[in-house]
Amino acid sequence: MRFNYQTAGRLASVLLAVFASLALFTPSSYAKTVNVYSARQEALIKPMLDKFSEETGIHVNLITGGGDALLTRLRTEGRNSPADVLLTVDAGRLYRAKEAGVLQAVQSEYLEQAIPAHLRDSEGYWFGLSVRARVIAYASDRVKAEQLSTYEALAEPQWRKRLCVRSSNNIYNQSMVASMLSTQGKEATEHWLKGLLANFARPPQGGDRDQIKAVAAGQCDLALVNSYYYGAMLELGSPEEQAAAQKVALFFPNQDDRGTHINISGAGVTKAAKHVAEATALIEFLARPEAQQWYAETNYEYPASKDIEASSLLKSWGDFKADSVDVTELGRLNPQAVMAMDRAKWK
Repeated sequence: MRFNYQTAGRLASVLLAVFASLALFTPSSYAKTVNVYSARQEALIKPMLDKFSEETGIHVNLITGGGDALLTRLRTEGRNSPADVLLTVDAGRLYRAKEAGVLQAVQSEYLEQAIPAHLRDSEGYWFGLSVRARVIAYASDRVKAEQLSTYEALAEPQWRKRLCVRSSNNIYNQSMVASMLSTQGKEATEHWLKGLLANFARPPQGGDRDQIKAVAAGQCDLALVNSYYYGAMLELGSPEEQAAAQKVALFFPNQDDRGTHINISGAGVTKAAKHVAEATALIEFLARPEAQQWYAETNYEYPASKDIEASSLLKSWGDFKADSVDVTELGRLNPQAVMAMDRAKWK
């Protein structure tokens, strides 16, 4: 290999990243530690990590970042990674982490009992901890709930130029299309995508909150969003966000057939983990009823276990039937979903 200054610079950057990680995870007064890479914001996870430390005496070191960035970091660090646990959102990302070889399987009878089979990896590489639903947000003054039914119906002519949605490079949309491929097949999904794109009110842009704001502002009448964004806007948003959310209502599609598309946030033990027992104990702790309930309420999501009640806000939206497709399929079919979206010219 030809060695030049550019190569040296790249190598130095990688080494600096690794050394920075090692420096961050310094020994503490605790006898044991566990190191976590989390795609959840610190405020949304640290209180439960602190409670875990109080109960077990195991100190938790936390690094937060974007889901894709953390996966890239784990790949780059390889066996030198200090991370013991990866906490991230979307089954597609967890599937990618397993395929990239940065997770290891763990055997836990508790996790196998606490987390439904379709919300965890069958070989124990990762486990869902909370559930999010991808729903239709609609303008309550311009659309009646009786007009809505299924994801498939969003491709019908009555919704021409009335739908807002974020870009195709978003993992949430990719997983939704993967779910369609799993349940409807390639031909039906590609036909649906063509009709769906014809109904876009504007080029895809922004995040899910922006889609809700666009509905409230009259730029579109419908949007596809994850329900927890709506909850966060109602209770934690700025006055502008709260006002926008109050003009919008949620609809859970496909209640008469397969159910509303869901996804997860979840966790796995890293391949490089130096503290496997502690890492497994942490994931088991996060799967406990009280932890799941707090975790779900704080993030405006649903508990992964069907035996745990949703928060009062989520209950106010009504019960809904969730799709029971194995979320592993969302990761396995991701490449086909991306190609289908590309062929439909979803930007």
